[in-house]
Amino acid sequence: MPPDPRTGPTPVKVCGLTTPEDAGAVAALGVWGIGVVLAAGSPRRVDPEAAARVTAAVPRGVARIGVFADAGPREIADAARIAALTHVQLHGGADPAEVRAATGLPVIEAVRVDGPGALARARASAADLVLLDAAVPGRLGGTGTAFDWGLLEREALGRDFILAGGLTAANAAEAVARLRPAILDVSSGVESAPGRKDPARVAAFLAATSGARAA
Repeated sequence: MPPDPRTGPTPVKVCGLTTPEDAGAVAALGVWGIGVVLAAGSPRRVDPEAAARVTAAVPRGVARIGVFADAGPREIADAARIAALTHVQLHGGADPAEVRAATGLPVIEAVRVDGPGALARARASAADLVLLDAAVPGRLGGTGTAFDWGLLEREALGRDFILAGGLTAANAAEAVARLRPAILDVSSGVESAPGRKDPARVAAFLAATSGARAA
């Protein structure tokens, strides 16, 4: 899992990569990981073979996360093998423990934050790490929408988490200072178009987090 953000910049995952060119450029900037979306209904969706070409463009040591929704453990395991994933991220559907057993990989479970009840669901998750994102009906993520960060300030989660939803270079440092996430997950906030990452925006995002420290 990621390095301790208390001893250095908070690790960054750039999600929704669709081309090897973008993946290589993003990885060269020093991100912790990249994400490929294998879930239907996303403008950033790629099939396992295309995901494999994306993940092949990043060096060893960069996490390669596959995003799934409403897929079973066997389907996820097959796609993870083809795409050479290092982590699996679930948005509904399969049980994290069953997916971990099927894939042998760490599992991230996305929790849509729609109120205090979401934090209870995140605490109870059997995943290795939880990802907190805004609840937008009909959308998996990459919406550019932030949830109410005050929920986490009023009620500590009690476990490491990935923060997603509406992150940009303008608010990344504030997010680290206020919420102390283990990882920042950015997608639309560094795009020139859905699925196309802008290296300059990624560099600006990383620069914004480089001076921020979790307390």
